[in-house]
Amino acid sequence: MSTPEEVVDQIAALFSGEGGAEYLGEPVTQAQHMLQAAALAERDGAAPALVAAALLHDVGHFTGAVHGRDLMAGRDNRHSHQGADWLGAWFGPEVTEPVRLHVAAKRYLCAAEPGYFAKLSEASVYTLSVQGGPMSEQEAAEFEAGPHAADAVRLRRWDEAAKEPGADDPGFEHYRQLLAALVRGSSMTPST
Repeated sequence: MSTPEEVVDQIAALFSGEGGAEYLGEPVTQAQHMLQAAALAERDGAAPALVAAALLHDVGHFTGAVHGRDLMAGRDNRHSHQGADWLGAWFGPEVTEPVRLHVAAKRYLCAAEPGYFAKLSEASVYTLSVQGGPMSEQEAAEFEAGPHAADAVRLRRWDEAAKEPGADDPGFEHYRQLLAALVRGSSMTPST
């Protein structure tokens, strides 16, 4: 069994390695995008688990059998599910379920909130089409009824806003203690 520090080291390696790659047609790297999302969550006073979910929401682009490049080539890589499943080895549902649902939240918001679609970047519009498009009324109602829907919607809003080149973020090390404290079995106390 890995210690919390070993888990965080493994995640840090993703940020410093694959995280330096282009973020699917956006003007930031994948690591910058996730760090910006976490900084926005922290700024908005989100609970530590939701800050962690914002930080880790796109790890499925790194950890799955199908890479993010496949998504841009028209094949849904289901990165939200792959990332949540991978994170589930160490984190509870308060972290993994907003990650799992962040793509569904985009589909939900495009169906439920007039004007949300217009806020999407060109790349996000494209991936929405690959991921199933806006939800139907029935799908939206089912999504809303889920226990993690509200957190997933908050995460989605940070996700969409976290694509600013040159935006200031505190860097991965800023979140090390927060992540370690959330690893199952950790005796640490999360802080933001």
